[in-house]
Amino acid sequence: MGEVRTVAVIGAGIMGRGIAHVAALGGYRTILEDILPAALRRAESEIRSNLDKAVELGKVPAPQAEAAMGRLEFAQSVEEAARQADLVIEAVPEELESKIEIFTLLDKICRPGTILATNTSSLSITEIASVTYRAPQCVGMHFFNPVHKMKLLEIVRGLETTEDTINTAVEVGRRMGKETVVIKEAPGFITSRVNALIGNEAFTMLQEGIASARDIDKALKLGLNHPMGPFEMIDLVGLDTRLHILEYLHKSLGEKYRPAPLLVQYVKAGRLGRKAGRGVYEYPDVQKPAGGNG
Repeated sequence: MGEVRTVAVIGAGIMGRGIAHVAALGGYRTILEDILPAALRRAESEIRSNLDKAVELGKVPAPQAEAAMGRLEFAQSVEEAARQADLVIEAVPEELESKIEIFTLLDKICRPGTILATNTSSLSITEIASVTYRAPQCVGMHFFNPVHKMKLLEIVRGLETTEDTINTAVEVGRRMGKETVVIKEAPGFITSRVNALIGNEAFTMLQEGIASARDIDKALKLGLNHPMGPFEMIDLVGLDTRLHILEYLHKSLGEKYRPAPLLVQYVKAGRLGRKAGRGVYEYPDVQKPAGGNG
């Protein structure tokens, strides 16, 4: 398994463009893919804006930011992006069928030595890898939103993932500026498993009228020293994404993860969080983006 020089990111949604940002800043030639040109334009604009802000705050030298933009390329097909990559990071929505479809395609397109990573926050790496002929080279790389600010990267080992693959993922994470933890695959890994319980309990309390959403958020920030309240976090991640995670954990781990009825109701109403302009809170200045495969 050779050195990683080129990273392809599949899906230019919130997570995909964040991963592309840190990959390019980490010195990798980075190819970001999405089937929608509008999604790629939005991603390029946001990455440039975030880098400009980092320069303004003195966190990134201007030449380094400019070099990162110079390493960033865009593609409108998985084939175009992945055939040149040493590492492909899939960042499509949190649905097993979508991820399996992408991995099946990537296994056919990519060179034999290419590592395939999924940014899943809860799904089985082993199950996703099973549709390929390279399960030893498949790994979970769970980034956190916003990717360019959050320091943690969970590296998840599937049943057949080799030590070489794990070591490569850890090194890539280090170059991206991340602190890594390596964990054996289990439903929800570490953070999603705990976060899902906290967020779900917050929705149950809101549903029971125990306190307002703002007061529940305030209590956890000031009383437990959480940087964000559970509703602020859910709105950022997406209520639909959190519901998918809870449904999977409920199926895998039992009743304590059954989604709160109010969360299900919000998702049915289209209150999906910041990306929709409305979740637990209102975001009147946010325009709903025009879709994409990430």
